[in-house]
Amino acid sequence: MLERIRIVLVQTYHPGNIGASARAMKTMGLGDLVLVAPRQFPDPEATRLAAGAVDLIEGCRVVDSLGEAVTDCVQVIGASARLRSLPLPCYHAPDAMIEAAWQRLPDGPVAVVFGRERSGLTNDEIGHCTHQLNIPANPDYGVLNLSQAVQIVAYEAFRRATRTAVAETPASRDTIYPTLDQLEHFHTHLHRALDSAGFLTQPHAKTEAHLRALFARAEPSRKELSILRGVLNALERRD
Repeated sequence: MLERIRIVLVQTYHPGNIGASARAMKTMGLGDLVLVAPRQFPDPEATRLAAGAVDLIEGCRVVDSLGEAVTDCVQVIGASARLRSLPLPCYHAPDAMIEAAWQRLPDGPVAVVFGRERSGLTNDEIGHCTHQLNIPANPDYGVLNLSQAVQIVAYEAFRRATRTAVAETPASRDTIYPTLDQLEHFHTHLHRALDSAGFLTQPHAKTEAHLRALFARAEPSRKELSILRGVLNALERRD
């Protein structure tokens, strides 16, 4: 299951942090690294700090946007030190996050997203996530280096992978979760239906942002999402 856990680094400023994060991943058996618009990569400093994980650096995927990095994922967890005005479901401990993610891995990749060293993830980027992760730390100085945060998540994933020797029971048909791409198609369909019905009349009300947060908390399965889209189709046909 470890091969289905994806680490995504967004606009990393210091190339050395990319190398150190790759080393942290490989130490714990993770190998899926995606970089979103890094400031400077490839770079000798990234290679130097990767040490024995140069293969991860050389084999990582570099994309232009977070959406590109996570479109095939069934869960996208944004590591964030601060909560937004429309908070997504939040894990307040990395072990609890990994335990929940483990139940989804049979359905597809799970991404853990880390933002910029100084400013983290933007609100728009959090909008691509289904959940948030807050790593508890000293309230007087809770600043984790990027690679340290990656190391904590990677360690919890490795610990979960080695805890049980027996094979996991596959998820039942009704509990298969949609990919982010499928969720985006649903939200596009919902927007079209609401706009056609004249419901979206106040552009500053953040109605759609509230609805996104609602469905993120509900965590619909693929079957439930299909039912919701069937409801929207039926309503559209009545117009």
